[in-house]
Amino acid sequence: MLDFTSSLYLGFDHASQSLPGWTRLTLGKPAALEELEGTPEIEKDLAALTGCEAAALGTSTLHLFWDLFGMLAKPGSNIFLDQGSYPIARWGVERAVVAGAAVGSFSRSDVDALRSAMRRSPPGRPIVVTDGFRPALGSAAPLADYAECVGSRGGLVVVDDTQALGIFGQSIEAFPPYGRGGGGSLWRLTRRREEIVVVSSLAKAFGAPVAMLGGAAGLLAGFRRSSQTRVHCSPPSAASLSATRQALEENRRCGDSLRRRLSALVARFRKGLRALGLLTVPGCFPVQPLRLPEDARAERVYEDLLGRGVRSVLYRPTGEGAARIGFIFTARHRRSEIDCALEALAAAVPRDAIRSVGVSWSGFTNRSECYG
Repeated sequence: MLDFTSSLYLGFDHASQSLPGWTRLTLGKPAALEELEGTPEIEKDLAALTGCEAAALGTSTLHLFWDLFGMLAKPGSNIFLDQGSYPIARWGVERAVVAGAAVGSFSRSDVDALRSAMRRSPPGRPIVVTDGFRPALGSAAPLADYAECVGSRGGLVVVDDTQALGIFGQSIEAFPPYGRGGGGSLWRLTRRREEIVVVSSLAKAFGAPVAMLGGAAGLLAGFRRSSQTRVHCSPPSAASLSATRQALEENRRCGDSLRRRLSALVARFRKGLRALGLLTVPGCFPVQPLRLPEDARAERVYEDLLGRGVRSVLYRPTGEGAARIGFIFTARHRRSEIDCALEALAAAVPRDAIRSVGVSWSGFTNRSECYG
């Protein structure tokens, strides 16, 4: 069975025999009392990687969002939620609602709608919540514009950057299309980073079950003082920290070459989708949703693909009734597997709905497809 459902984008899986050992899996005490050896060094490395002044580790993004909005939800705070935000960030915002913060939403990536909502809001510190990158749309949030909106009022932009971390980085001509380093969305900004706070899981591109909070040093210091999960919840285990150290080392050693390989695989798939008329989003992010014809039910195509030995992702976008199909790629996939998936798609989608029949899948190497 060919599997296109894993979000381990760079192919890091951290087999137990590949990890350095540890003498104690956990200290049996909260991070507020004592942290496992090596935690400060990992946090320093993550801050440098993501372009933040400082960083703190957490067990999950849920833990970090819970604490962060508990700290930010003070009287006079106005939270503006981008409607495209991932559910876990929304759960953190719900805590802010309980704490009495004013919360509103605005249309996805709509800067004018944000400005309008801010004009209608009572005086106070604005806090914008958004995703850094949205695979379903193939587009990044306008973080610089959001930061510009809140900067004059002492506000913040809280970014769930889980998807971008490990994929996007510094925009350098020799490293298209993802950029260099894999540090995430902040490297696409040339200014106003001080207004941005990032919360990212390392469980996707880096394959480590741990999360990070990054931002200004003062904010991180306040977070450590006010955090409740650092007092009442277990911190990341020694196994998780070992996987994180290994992921960061592998990213330094071969991350850029893996990203180049990944982008070429996605380009190959996108060229096939274009030939079939199924291409839906711009860009070469490793999550590629399909645009199925109206007479092709996603559930039926999904089952047909399974019968042909291809496992895709069947999902329902938030706020939409109809199911959709997507493919997720990692650097471990082979070109032959991409070709097999395209052949299965050509057979699974009704032939009268396919723009081109009998397409030859050999020789898909046009990297320009990565740019949409």
